[in-house]
Amino acid sequence: MVAFGMIGTALSGVTFISVPGAVGTSNFSYFQFVLGNALGFLVIAYVLLPLYYRMNLTSIYTYLEERLGHKSYKTGAMIFLVSRTIGSAFRLYLVAIILQKFIFDAWSVPFGVTVAGCLILIWLYTNKGGLKTIIITDTLQTFCLLLAVLLSIYFMADGLGLTVLQAFERVKDSSYAQIFVWEDFLGNKSHFWKHVIGGAFVTIAMTGLDQDLMQKNLSMRTIGEAQKNMLTFTSVFVVINLFFLAVGALLYIYVGDKGIDISMLRTPDYLYPEIALNSLSVAAGIVFMMGLTAATFATTDSALTALTTSYCVDFLNFNKKENPNDPALVRQRNVVHFVFSVVMLIVILLFRLINDDSVVTAIFTAASYTYGPLLGLFAFGILTRYAVNDKLVPYFCLISPTIWFVLNTYYIIPHTSYRIGFELIVYNALTIILMLFATSPGRLAKGAHKF
Repeated sequence: MVAFGMIGTALSGVTFISVPGAVGTSNFSYFQFVLGNALGFLVIAYVLLPLYYRMNLTSIYTYLEERLGHKSYKTGAMIFLVSRTIGSAFRLYLVAIILQKFIFDAWSVPFGVTVAGCLILIWLYTNKGGLKTIIITDTLQTFCLLLAVLLSIYFMADGLGLTVLQAFERVKDSSYAQIFVWEDFLGNKSHFWKHVIGGAFVTIAMTGLDQDLMQKNLSMRTIGEAQKNMLTFTSVFVVINLFFLAVGALLYIYVGDKGIDISMLRTPDYLYPEIALNSLSVAAGIVFMMGLTAATFATTDSALTALTTSYCVDFLNFNKKENPNDPALVRQRNVVHFVFSVVMLIVILLFRLINDDSVVTAIFTAASYTYGPLLGLFAFGILTRYAVNDKLVPYFCLISPTIWFVLNTYYIIPHTSYRIGFELIVYNALTIILMLFATSPGRLAKGAHKF
């Protein structure tokens, strides 16, 4: 059940909307990134999960305290809070703008009310149920998500006068089915190695170093069960992403065959809802909204729970309290949960003001800047036996993303032919590692873990 429920959390509204929309310009090249994701999941299963189980962690960031130091621990936990809030807000933002454009604008409902309504619904059931409720609801939401994508394929095939098998043949024979990109390593962000390497490290950082998804794996009784769960999840994840890419190809084939003008769409993210809600049957529109809502709720509810857990354990030290079920602590946890919901609302409203890029790229770009330092900290701790200058770690984690943002924006893009893709997270992490090496006292760290 955990592996199945994690599918909905990992895919989210981003996969449901942006991946099909991006097929028009990048064909199936996104699947290279998915293959990189699969490699990253293997690293999580056989490197990170054994570490977490051996240390019996409630919050995975307590590893940093034992291996690197107290400030490193707090820095890692803070990076998670910031990164997960940004990522989850992006995902909910995507769904909110779709709901707003295609439904609530016609009813003159303000965008803020749309977002607040979603968050209130999520908050009501996550606030009461905890992790077990999240796992159950994620499983139901994942089922709705997968049913929606399969039915979407059926409805589009039917609209084209094809059977489902004929529709897949049409996709396979189309230009959209091109997966591998080997040309122009420097200038093409979709080059095979950029996608695979970036996909692997983004997954290690965004999943393996993420309290949300790791919290669910750590709910398994044994390391063997957790690894089996991760491998099952990986297999399903790869196949489902192929289905989403097929949906994208069918959308563009449908548009071409029917002569539908999509030039007025502000972003490719609008293509799927435009066709599902305005060109296909009412049933197709209902299925689309079911899948979109399920995908978003599955991601956001588990994120709010993980953010609350991380803050309560890493900053309020709930794990050191004698009675974690004390009514005062329960009330405090509820307040923290509510505050994170409000923070997410504010962040989404800010995105509404400034965001005009495809959301899938924006999320992973943000992850490369925010998760890069976290990846560097864990990599240094796991792969070396050196101590760190703990008091400098928070500054390094601010300096590294800033360096790469400035370098990419003001030098690499305007003055070179190289275009950084998802591999940015690797550069960011390597910068942190070099800084830690340069300032290390050089002695072996007490309790360092060697693999």
